[in-house]
Amino acid sequence: MWSAFPHWGMMFKHISVLLHAPRVTLGVAIPRKHLHDGLVKLHPKVSEAIAKKEAVLALESTIITHGMPYPHNLNTAKEVEQIVKEHGVVPATVGIVKGKIHVGLSDSDLQYLAENKKMLKASRRDLPYILTKGLSAGTTVSATMMIAHKVGIPLLVTGGIGGVHHDGQNTLDISTDLTELGRNPVTVISAGVKSILDIGRTLEYLETHGVCVATFGKSRDFPAFFLPKSGFQSAYNVTDEEEAAQLIVNAHKFGQDSSVLIAVPIPEEQAASGLVIDDAIQQAVQEARNKGIRGKDVTPFILDRVYELTKGISLTANIALIKNNAKVGSRIACALTRQSYHKYSTLSQPPREKLGAHEKLVVIGGCNVDFIAKAKQGNLMFNGPTNRSTMHQTIGGVGRNLADCLSRLGLTPLFISALGKDANGDRVLRFCSHMDVPGTSCAIHYPAIAIEAEEILNVSGAGDSLAAGIIAGILTGQETHTCIRMGLLAARYSLGSQEAISTLINTDSVNPQKVIDRVWQQPTYQNENKPPTTKSEL
Repeated sequence: MWSAFPHWGMMFKHISVLLHAPRVTLGVAIPRKHLHDGLVKLHPKVSEAIAKKEAVLALESTIITHGMPYPHNLNTAKEVEQIVKEHGVVPATVGIVKGKIHVGLSDSDLQYLAENKKMLKASRRDLPYILTKGLSAGTTVSATMMIAHKVGIPLLVTGGIGGVHHDGQNTLDISTDLTELGRNPVTVISAGVKSILDIGRTLEYLETHGVCVATFGKSRDFPAFFLPKSGFQSAYNVTDEEEAAQLIVNAHKFGQDSSVLIAVPIPEEQAASGLVIDDAIQQAVQEARNKGIRGKDVTPFILDRVYELTKGISLTANIALIKNNAKVGSRIACALTRQSYHKYSTLSQPPREKLGAHEKLVVIGGCNVDFIAKAKQGNLMFNGPTNRSTMHQTIGGVGRNLADCLSRLGLTPLFISALGKDANGDRVLRFCSHMDVPGTSCAIHYPAIAIEAEEILNVSGAGDSLAAGIIAGILTGQETHTCIRMGLLAARYSLGSQEAISTLINTDSVNPQKVIDRVWQQPTYQNENKPPTTKSEL
């Protein structure tokens, strides 16, 4: 998914360390403990796996807080995580514990969520309130998708998604899971939608919102949670995990914002009890209507009532279904990771040839100076040292830290950023491709992406983002213009972010194709009228 370009996945295995970790030790990311101003806590194993682009699988937690009675909920959660681990995938169960979003729960966190009978149920809309009040909750599919996307996890496994309730055309009782699927690229693996819902209208709603729905297996039959067939069909089917992963890869390569929903039928050995469970569901649905139960209280009521009516058969089937989804999801996660290293090339320019053993890497100097950013009459002005002497005096400072990071990746180039003035006398940021000719200047001015003063929320991480984007271009063999512009794209994201490094920066938002698609102002040589050469000078 993140390697639609040559060497992309292998490169970001390292570059993500620069974006997501405060420091690096022997090439291993030391993860930040607190993200999003302390609202999100990544488990160390999850953080490391994300940074290394290893297979990670998000798991929602309402199945723990509202889907099963204790201790079945706790045991099932642990068993599902174990299944994921046995497939070589890192499980990332998402939940909210005392006002903190946890991506990857400890054993004590799982125990806390499973035992507390007054735990809340958090969808997307509920997150601000729950976090504000410091409460605890299980996260629904919509909330888990949202969180997974923000931290960089591409897959989510659940039992069944929400949908359109019966008579939803009149009541508008429609799960936010469906709208999230229409605006979030995280792929969801489930046993279809919950049996209590209007499956036909749910599929129509998903089609309207551009969600690609595919049944896992040889048939297009769309499952009905406890039943392998609902009487409706998915738009497509994928026969195995490799085909499923390819579908996801192409969705992300194309930049599709909506999700892919992989519908997994319940195992055949559990399907026999489906009819008994289905009869109990119909009775429970009618009882819920008679009692006036609506909204998010419907599902917990029906699950409890069906458990009573079937004398526990529904719970056994539910556990088997979830474990099967975890197996399929883990296989897809592994296939997705494997396919992320394939060389899908959509570049209009060929990559540069590798350096021969007799050639040397060009050292491009290096410094990193502090600037004070001020918004003045709609323009962003930079105040800082501009003379060559001051620049050279700072080479041994912060810039050397960047050099150390690059050396760990087997590289030696280090960039110089310097302030100069354009023809109008305004200060501009210049990038020097080479500056070893005494008495001459060969600086190239690359105009930045336009940004209004009110859009600028943070300037402290723009330089780090710029450097990371440029380095990403170098490691994938792009020519000079593309490298610089990838850096400018990344810097633009961070300027508009509350955080130093924008969480929107990833291989989908910053890559060579994004550079090709955007219209840029042409770079200019200092004191020269001719355009710069397109041959790489880095």
